[in-house]
Amino acid sequence: MFFSFDGTDGVGKSTQIELFRQWLLDSGHDVLLCRDPGSTALGERLRELLLQKHDIAIDLRSEMFLYMTARTQMVEEVIKPALKAGKTVICDRYLLANIVYQGHAGGLEADMIRQVGAVATDAILPDLTILLDMDVTHARGRMDRELDRIESQGLVYMEQVRQGFLKESALFPESIKVVNAAREVDEIHQEIVELAKQFLGSAGGG
Repeated sequence: MFFSFDGTDGVGKSTQIELFRQWLLDSGHDVLLCRDPGSTALGERLRELLLQKHDIAIDLRSEMFLYMTARTQMVEEVIKPALKAGKTVICDRYLLANIVYQGHAGGLEADMIRQVGAVATDAILPDLTILLDMDVTHARGRMDRELDRIESQGLVYMEQVRQGFLKESALFPESIKVVNAAREVDEIHQEIVELAKQFLGSAGGG
């Protein structure tokens, strides 16, 4: 099974991913955790270029292709072998993030990004995407670190990102599940577990 987590920055992805990973391990799953971009030597170098603040101009389409390149390497080097070995994969962000950040919020055509993404990922998509959602002002207030290059684009942009995620979830309600992230950590975790059980059960696991 392949799970991904997404949402605007500050919604608590890292916390919920770790809780979910531990639950899967306790349930007997062999778990692989990865992050997009990242998880390979090439992906980590591209992650630095994409997220760190610098004075290098990156066109929006170039940005999209850099993310796709990192993702392709991760799929071929990490995700495909893990799924083939029967592992349960959790990825911190995936193709949905490109569709939303460079598409809905950035101005590129979302369906075009989807088509490029199908090639870049060899059509390997998550069985379930957990979309953690909350007010962007609230989410920003929870961040106690320096903002990266993408996060620094402001709250108006982040609201466009949030709305983009919600639009995508409405288009694909069976595979993208919206979870209210403005609640207690354990309450959020329990909802994620219940959602995952439905997918694991349909796959003969859980």
